[in-house]
Amino acid sequence: MVHGFMGGSAQWDAQRLAMGSVFKVITLDLPGFGLNAHLPAINTIEGFADWVIAELGDRGVDKFNLLGHSMGGMIVQQIAHRIPGRIDKLILYATGAVGVLPGRFETIAQSKLRAMSDGPQVTARRIAATWFLDGSQSPAYEGCASIAELAGLDAMLAGLDAMEAWSGEDALADLTCDTLVIWGDRDRTYRWAQIERLWKTIPNTSLSVFPNCAHAVHLEIPDPFNGVLVNYLAQGN
Repeated sequence: MVHGFMGGSAQWDAQRLAMGSVFKVITLDLPGFGLNAHLPAINTIEGFADWVIAELGDRGVDKFNLLGHSMGGMIVQQIAHRIPGRIDKLILYATGAVGVLPGRFETIAQSKLRAMSDGPQVTARRIAATWFLDGSQSPAYEGCASIAELAGLDAMLAGLDAMEAWSGEDALADLTCDTLVIWGDRDRTYRWAQIERLWKTIPNTSLSVFPNCAHAVHLEIPDPFNGVLVNYLAQGN
C-alpha cells in the first residue's frame, strides 16, 4: 500500500488489522513523509516509483498486489508500467492520470504559496481536513492530521512539484494489470471525470464507488472499504 501526499503507513492501520490474517500487508512510508520524514524528499513521481521498487527488492518481495492512494496512485501507475510482470492486481484509489488536478479544492500553485506562508503544520492540518466529508469534525481527522504533520516544508513542496510535473494519461491503455478503481463520490480533489478516464481507458478495470465519502474512504468507513479490498483480491485465487 502506497500512501498519498502528506500520508504515511499509519493511515493503513485498519487495513492491516482487517487483512493481516489473509494477506501479507506491506505499508510503506515514502521519503519525506510519515516514519521516513527524515529522509531526503523526492520531487518526481518517477523517483518515488524507483524508490518503492528498490524498497520492495530490499525486502525480497517479487510478486505482489499494489494499491496507491491519491499521489500514491500516480506512483503505482508508474510502477505498473516499469515492472508489469511482478504485479498481480492493481488498485487505483482516489487518484487520477494527471498531476495537475482540474477541480481540485485549490490549485497546486496555491497549495505551494500557502505552505510557504502558513508553515508545514498549519498546512498539514488544513489540507487533511479536505480529505473528509465532515472536515476536521470527522472522527478520523486528528489521527490523519497528526501523520500529515510529520512532513516538513521541503517534502510538501517536493510532493507538489512531483504531482505538478507528472501525467500518465497517454499511457493508461498500456496498463496490463487487472485493475480496480476506488472512489468516494464526494472527493474534493479527484472529480468524476478523472475517475471515469481511468475506468474507461485501462483495459481490464472494475469500479467501486462509495457514496457520501470524500478522499479518505479507508478512514471514513474502513469496514466497507476493507470488504471491497478483500473480495477483489480474493477473486481468482
